[in-house]
Amino acid sequence: MKKLVLILTALVVSSSLIAQTVEEKVENLLQKMTLEEKIGQMTQFTSSGDVTGPTLRGNVEKEVKAGNVGSLFNAFKADYTRKLQKMAVEETRLGIPLLFGYDVIHGHRTIFPIPLGEASSFDLDAMEEAARIAAIEASAEGIHWTFAPMVDVSRDPRWGRVMEGAGEDTYYNNLVAKARVRGFQGDDLSKENTILACAKHFLAYGAPIAGRDYNTVDMSLQTLHEVYLPPFKATVDAGVETFMTSFNEINGTPSTANPYLFKDILRDQWGFEGMVVTDYTAINELVPHGTAKDLAQAGVQALKAGIDMDMEGAVFLETLKESVEKGDVTEEEINVAVRRILTLKHKLGLFEDPYRYSDTEREERLVLCDEHKEKARDFARKSIVLLKNENQVLPLKLENKPKIAAIGPLVKSKKDVLGAWKAKGSPKDAKSLFEGLKGATRGKAELLYAQGCKLDGDDTSGFAEAIEVANQSDVIILAIGEARTISGEAKSRSDITIPGVQTELLAELKKTGKPVVVVLMNGRPLALEKEDELADAFLETWHLGTMAGPAIADVIFGKYNPAGKLPMTFPRNVGQVPIYYNAKNTGRPFDPENPSGYKSNYLDVPNSPLYAFGYGLSYTTFEYGEITLSSNTTDGAPITASIEVTNTGDYDGEEVVQMYIQDIIGKSTRPLKELKGFEKIFLKKGETKTVTFTIEKEALTYFRWDMSEGVEAGEFNVFIGTSSDQVKAASFTLTKDYEVGKKNYNPIQSK
Repeated sequence: MKKLVLILTALVVSSSLIAQTVEEKVENLLQKMTLEEKIGQMTQFTSSGDVTGPTLRGNVEKEVKAGNVGSLFNAFKADYTRKLQKMAVEETRLGIPLLFGYDVIHGHRTIFPIPLGEASSFDLDAMEEAARIAAIEASAEGIHWTFAPMVDVSRDPRWGRVMEGAGEDTYYNNLVAKARVRGFQGDDLSKENTILACAKHFLAYGAPIAGRDYNTVDMSLQTLHEVYLPPFKATVDAGVETFMTSFNEINGTPSTANPYLFKDILRDQWGFEGMVVTDYTAINELVPHGTAKDLAQAGVQALKAGIDMDMEGAVFLETLKESVEKGDVTEEEINVAVRRILTLKHKLGLFEDPYRYSDTEREERLVLCDEHKEKARDFARKSIVLLKNENQVLPLKLENKPKIAAIGPLVKSKKDVLGAWKAKGSPKDAKSLFEGLKGATRGKAELLYAQGCKLDGDDTSGFAEAIEVANQSDVIILAIGEARTISGEAKSRSDITIPGVQTELLAELKKTGKPVVVVLMNGRPLALEKEDELADAFLETWHLGTMAGPAIADVIFGKYNPAGKLPMTFPRNVGQVPIYYNAKNTGRPFDPENPSGYKSNYLDVPNSPLYAFGYGLSYTTFEYGEITLSSNTTDGAPITASIEVTNTGDYDGEEVVQMYIQDIIGKSTRPLKELKGFEKIFLKKGETKTVTFTIEKEALTYFRWDMSEGVEAGEFNVFIGTSSDQVKAASFTLTKDYEVGKKNYNPIQSK
């Protein structure tokens, strides 16, 4: 009898455990919820902790207590998030915890380089670690969710948000996207130091006409699927939990009302099971877009497109109940969205412990800790690109106690080094270039300073002091570029030269005859023909974050040998934009060796960029041998391409070895070359290493005009080198066709 009782007890316990699956918990809660409570879960408002757009709601605490909010963003600090969470858990009928989100883009309080700068490192492990540190700090302050990574491919530096992505190449964006998702989400979402990642902006937000933010996108389906979709698919493969809509329309349909994107592709083809949030008031904007006559119709369109949560616009909150009553949407359609939201809250463990992220002890111990700052310094060094080094001006030597002139409007700036989307990074915690130079030269050199000019405007009154300081010095370090406030969202520029009279200051300093080292700080590729001609040495440092100053000093004085490579092409002037390395040949390609008329070229500027994709120098030099292929023919089986790389200079250093492939003849035209592999290697001076890449048929496939995916038999070129325009070449033959399979990519929307 006793044995029977134990068995029955075990069965009851087992049955109870089975009922405690996340799916069961979500369904049980859903059945208890009113329609109003469900719609509340689909609503996200901003708190007053930060301002990242127009605020449409006043007293969010009142909304929380009323059960009208499922998520808040711009709320942080452990004490504050605990206070808000307590309202949701203890003062609403069902006690459903809030989901706190924030734009943790390149660090939370310890700020790393802007993402475009991070991408210059070509160091995927470092990018993952930076995202991990950002998640550790953000989660300690009560944040559950970041609106990153931005994986928009962009070929247009006029667009201010290029600073937030990984540049122009699809293959590279795929890898960076995966690394950053892994960093934010870690290997177990139930751990309290992980945060939800969000793939944004779906889709093609980085390709607005004229580079103007929020503008229309109009492109072929082939380009959409081949260039702009793959990085988002990469985030799904990496396990990303949330997606964000884009503001733009694509081929006539705003993304936020486009079921082709969120149902056909994201859900049906890719199998994404997570949650989709709009961008800020994107549902409201369907009205001015012209697809909805009013907010009620906009809400219906968004819900039917597959949108789960409304960021800040309150459209779902104010219109969905009436839309259900009128029969325009069903409560089951709302249930689908709410299930996804509740499931995420369970994955984060918020139902078990709503306050687990709001940890003052972790906040005090981990935020801006020495270890994180040292990691930020190291990553900042890796993100610097050496563009020019005439007569080996760099690294600067300190043996004879030189006089060094630190000049420019960015020398002492502590706010601009943080860049756009700096989260809660504070200038008081940042290290300026001057501080970095001072620390590196203390007792070893005399450091002089003059501002010279401001970042913008036409005031040249500071030139005289700058020239006087320069004349007293042995070498000039000039820090110029963009303020952090002119890149980022809504920061498009039609003129991408350096603002104000900064270049005029450089020209005057050049006349002194002293070597001029230009330190460029900026959030986008700029047109730098004049500056390149005037500078003796040129460092692209982007906006490097909290530890910018010491990191730049490490490079200037040779403590670190720069190894960064450009993830975006730099044009000669804005008239070349959009310009990118993987362009197509055209039927009338320009040949610089035979510059006859009626070719695809400009009359006033070469077709080539000022600095190509993948470009970046080192204090040492690298010599590439010839490419060796394991076979000159393949039926689709993998072949390898190997090359010897030798450090022929005087310094140990790192090199990013890059492999590109060209499909010479296809059913549809193909780019001149496409990045299909890279490896970052370290070589001591005099050392040689063999780098080997494996080429599989998947690297050759593409979308044809009929949207079938595959590859045809024929000739292929393999290029390996130090940048996209400096490569060695070999060729192989694919002996048979391959079809990946014809898929239904018909974007016609069902009503």
